[in-house]
Amino acid sequence: MAEMTAMAEIGPLKAVLWDVDGTIAETERDGHRVAFNRAFEACGLPWRWSEALYGELLHTTGGRERLLHDMQTRPMAPARLADREALARTVHEKKNALYADLVGTGLIPLREGVANLMVQCRERGLRMGIATTTSRSNVDALLRWHFGAAWAQQFAVVVCGEDVQRKKPDPAVYEQALRTLGIGALEAVAIEDSPAGVAAARAAGIPAVVTRSAYFEQATISAALAIGPGLHTRRGWLPTLRAGADEREPVGLKDIEAWRAAADSASHFAAE
Repeated sequence: MAEMTAMAEIGPLKAVLWDVDGTIAETERDGHRVAFNRAFEACGLPWRWSEALYGELLHTTGGRERLLHDMQTRPMAPARLADREALARTVHEKKNALYADLVGTGLIPLREGVANLMVQCRERGLRMGIATTTSRSNVDALLRWHFGAAWAQQFAVVVCGEDVQRKKPDPAVYEQALRTLGIGALEAVAIEDSPAGVAAARAAGIPAVVTRSAYFEQATISAALAIGPGLHTRRGWLPTLRAGADEREPVGLKDIEAWRAAADSASHFAAE
């Protein structure tokens, strides 16, 4: 059963802010996890992260931070914190290089419906931004492969992990994106996939549309503008999408604007 929380009055939509990992592409399971395991091997470490373990580790935001968290349970990890931090930096740098190689094989596609919504934003003249706590090199590797070397020109703002001191669920990336764009929180919509991402957007006052990713299919996510299985389908969304449309039609700007209008009219967000 859906619960509701209050929402202030909103005006016209001026920007769509995209999370990257899990939202634009299923990078966590098929990219970062694989690259971490290859980095462990390259660094002579016997550690390996299964799909299930990596799902648990995703509760810690940030790849280097994830490594440090996991090292707390590793007998072979250095005893001194400074040494663990040095090892985490080494492994993480190697992992980022291996991730770029992996993305370059073309084996990590965009999630279905993502390109369609981006095209609609460009055709409408609606500004887009990236708001992620992954590294800039990882963002560049993924989006360069899919959109070419000039990919950043499609986005009015790109905020990455290096640009903030605190990562999601802290709202820093979203607050910086809003400052750069010069708009209010309710003039933007965030596209997210995880509880931490939604918490970050909401802490910044930004309504969030949730496209659940592989690792967060069953996660409890509160206070989202809408929650669904992906932009590629009209089935399974809460609130439900407008009647009369082909269920195979992807979710688009009209749907996001309808959710915003309904939330504004009813002063509601959807929650699970």
